[in-house]
Amino acid sequence: MNVTLDKKDNVNAVLTVLLTPEDYLQDEKKELLSIGQKHPMKGFRPGHVPMSLLKRQFGNEVRAQIVDRKIGRAITDYIVNEKIDILGEPMVSGETKVDLTKDTDFEFKFDLGLAPEFELKLDKRVKIPYYKIKVTDEMVADQNASYLKRFGKQVPGEISAEDSLLKGSMVELDENGEPKEGGITVERTIISPTYISKEEKSKFVGKKLGEDIVFNPNVAANGNLTELAAMLNVDKSAADVKSDFRFHVEEIMVNQDAEMNQELFDNVLGKDVAKSEEEYREKLREMLSKQLLNDSNYRFTVDAERVLKKKVGQLELPDEFLKRFLATRSKENDAQKVEEQYPQTREQLVWQLIKEKVAHNYDIKVENEDKLRLARFYAAQQFAQYGMTNLPDDVIEKYAHELLEKREYSEEIQNRAYEDKVFASIKENVGIDEKEVSVEEFNKLFEK
Repeated sequence: MNVTLDKKDNVNAVLTVLLTPEDYLQDEKKELLSIGQKHPMKGFRPGHVPMSLLKRQFGNEVRAQIVDRKIGRAITDYIVNEKIDILGEPMVSGETKVDLTKDTDFEFKFDLGLAPEFELKLDKRVKIPYYKIKVTDEMVADQNASYLKRFGKQVPGEISAEDSLLKGSMVELDENGEPKEGGITVERTIISPTYISKEEKSKFVGKKLGEDIVFNPNVAANGNLTELAAMLNVDKSAADVKSDFRFHVEEIMVNQDAEMNQELFDNVLGKDVAKSEEEYREKLREMLSKQLLNDSNYRFTVDAERVLKKKVGQLELPDEFLKRFLATRSKENDAQKVEEQYPQTREQLVWQLIKEKVAHNYDIKVENEDKLRLARFYAAQQFAQYGMTNLPDDVIEKYAHELLEKREYSEEIQNRAYEDKVFASIKENVGIDEKEVSVEEFNKLFEK
């Protein structure tokens, strides 16, 4: 099999694959003999079907499959062995004219999009800003207030607030505001203003024991029949009620903040991590600083992309080839849509090429420990969303391994680990211009 490459310019080439009978006839014969063994034909015993009959009935299909298989293998082997860096995938050229039923020599031509060659040298003269967000006393106070509420408790109260629970009885009203004859009566129900619609919420705030509240449960539940059924203590099938109801407040449970003591410190930070309010607040400051570090690192990726793109300059790409390739890959096969989106796609591809260059220059490889370390972080984050913090290491470790066994998470973790190592290499090898900014100043960076 003869394979040749003809470069049209720096980023476009045509790969030609020439097949002669010597390349496929032997495989074709073996395949036809196998069919004769496996598929009985009337009048012939298995293995005794004449080759002429097998060719007439199966020859074209078998030849097409063998030629396709050999062409694909030849293209892959050539690209790998010759270390050709391509973009997209090879596409059959319009110059290819093949008739498998008449020809014996087959010449296939494939258009290739070649990745551009460019250099990228990083040193301390390449300056990239790194914005470190300052943790203020106010931020520490807000975080503490949040934990005081989270680890607080509910106690009987005199006046309701938005986050209170109101317990009482309800009765359905008629159009005159009087108890409806044969209407729904609820002896005991609980309503939390936090979870009802904005239109009805205010009616339940600032109320005292013994007061009556006229409201519409259907509006309060935003028409959700499941919530209505629970509120009215009826089956879901009978819950589609549009009437107003009168709620009589019999009990109010209000949230009482946790006390600033060792129990709070342990709940927030883990046992004995902090033993005084001063230590506790300092740990909160460190915690916030670590959380904001993710924002700083993300901003670094934005600025690194901007700086390195400028350093590399305008890259030559096989634009027309890529547009054609993207159009064939889209479900709608919409060339016009590809044309409209291509400028953004091109920018993303240029940045991907730059990251690959960094990975090549610094021999970046994702090891199992890299993925496991990130999986532990993902696991801890997922537990934290449900308020489960300071879990034992063995619990985090077990769940991290489970995440890596799930394909959807494993691929995401692999890609994230790769990105993290690329940016770590960039950060290590360029000059970092560190700047401390407030949260407000940091947010304004994205307005630009």
